[in-house]
Amino acid sequence: MATSSYGARRAAAERKILVLFGSQTGTAEDVAERVGREARCRHFACRVESIDGYNVANLIHEPLVIFVCATTGQGDPPDNMKNFWRFIFRRNLPHNSLCRMDYAVLGLGDSSYTKFNFIAKKLHKRFLQLGASPVLSPALGDDQHDLGPDAVVDPWLTDLWSKVLSLYPLPPGCNIIGDDVLLPPKFTFRYLNKEAASCDDVDRDGIGETPTELHPFHAPLVSNQRVTSEDHFQDVRLIEFDIAGSGVQFSPGDVVMIQPQNSPQDVQQFCSLLRLSPDTVFVLEPRDSGTPVPPQLPQPCTMQHLVERYLDIHSVPRRSFFYFLSFFSQDEQESEKLKEFCSAAGQDELYSYCNRPRRTTLEVLFDFPHTTCNIPADYLLDLIPRIRPRAFSIASSMQAHPDKLQILMAVVQYKTRIQEVRRGLGSTWLASIRPEDGKQVPLWVKTGSMKFPSDSDTPLVMVGPGTGVAPFHAAIQERATQSKPGCCLFFGCRGKTKDFYFQEEWEDLSKRGLLTLFTAFSRDQEDKIYVQHQIRENAAFLWDLISSKQAYVFLAGNAKSMPTQVMDALKDVFQSEGAKSVSEAEQYLVMLEKCGRFQSETWS
Repeated sequence: MATSSYGARRAAAERKILVLFGSQTGTAEDVAERVGREARCRHFACRVESIDGYNVANLIHEPLVIFVCATTGQGDPPDNMKNFWRFIFRRNLPHNSLCRMDYAVLGLGDSSYTKFNFIAKKLHKRFLQLGASPVLSPALGDDQHDLGPDAVVDPWLTDLWSKVLSLYPLPPGCNIIGDDVLLPPKFTFRYLNKEAASCDDVDRDGIGETPTELHPFHAPLVSNQRVTSEDHFQDVRLIEFDIAGSGVQFSPGDVVMIQPQNSPQDVQQFCSLLRLSPDTVFVLEPRDSGTPVPPQLPQPCTMQHLVERYLDIHSVPRRSFFYFLSFFSQDEQESEKLKEFCSAAGQDELYSYCNRPRRTTLEVLFDFPHTTCNIPADYLLDLIPRIRPRAFSIASSMQAHPDKLQILMAVVQYKTRIQEVRRGLGSTWLASIRPEDGKQVPLWVKTGSMKFPSDSDTPLVMVGPGTGVAPFHAAIQERATQSKPGCCLFFGCRGKTKDFYFQEEWEDLSKRGLLTLFTAFSRDQEDKIYVQHQIRENAAFLWDLISSKQAYVFLAGNAKSMPTQVMDALKDVFQSEGAKSVSEAEQYLVMLEKCGRFQSETWS
């Protein structure tokens, strides 16, 4: 690929790199931080920021920008780049808006999804349209690869720095800082006298404001009910929060964000391992004036607050964790193993040790005791990512229950070769809270990706096996308050007596003519029956709703094989009842999707 002539002209004058990330789960942010470290090792002035945290108006002045972007859901941008995404695709932007910018795009995606790395691909094309010059072709990292995204990221970064240094040579007398040199931490901890410090370690509600991530509403938990039978393998909860006076507003299809916490036992173990006092009070001070202090942390802050509510010690550590850890070991055997884990050649070994068994950060720290006790507190925020908020489809209607908000949540637990059962941090924490504890849960609401029609007379066809039924419960509940018919639900689960969520409510609405219900209980007979079988069984009814009555079709649930099988069943309906060919049925589904009459929301 041709190098940028503009970049060549500026090479001698300016050596700065901006790294912008769009990250949903933290992987893209972690990779962006790695790019930033490697840039500093090549003596670039470098800033690493979230895309929406950056003033996009300044982009025209940036000589070189590396974008690290994840693709979420069905080809959606991460939450922290949605504003940028809307701006960059404005039609009134001049075609030469970014003619002074060199750039590269590193994409992170999952090839099991139809729109694999859609965001990175589309962003690259858009920058070309706006006159920017690519340093090299986009990288398309794939979670499905045995080594994860690093299989693509490692060689791509090697090529990137080769191209970048040809445009922006090293200053005279400077050499690349090697991987064996530890760069300074992003922050230093300035400790305060406990008696003198006024530490605001209490969450603020933001009363009178619409709740946000930085100012969530602390909702009392009203009920926490298990809705699967006690002998069922999965524990699913219907949890209800009291949101009276919160300012929270939501519609069917919206999601509630909940900020979980580490358990007191895990906080105590972590502090003990690292020889930290939970009562220590500190202020974070950035090493670089351009690095913002995490807005989720109060200033001053206690070590207890930092570990309990910010550091994700239950996450599976990434490669960068082992890179930093390798510098703190004074034990030869531990040091050798850590260096292997953070090398390109050791990624198979790291995957077997860490990713495959889903070993947590806290467990790794236990495995390397001679290293753990030497970790300087200043490096904690470099080592361990923050706890991400968890998103749950809202399962209730505000019209039906103005002061309540419900979620339908599966408690995540599974086994690997590690003896102790793996547990999801967010769901385990929520499931442990009892209404009588008086504990409040930090939450706020975001607009969901599913948009239900504003005309309440428009029929709805909803396919929601398992907990995928949650947003449809909200939509059906809302229409029931208006006594509106036209809701058709395909619900699937394992057994009628095991995990038939909202059974009594569905059956009552069916008797009242407000719901047409089709159920698929996969384990209640010898031959397994799933929602896609019921779709084919009721082809004529469905085709009439979709073709004659202009129904909207919604799909929600697990992203493994179910969405593809449901879409195949719908295409079979279009062929058998609509007399369409295979390609015409495919095009018809695409048409429904483009006009918003087919929408899906799936998760892995």
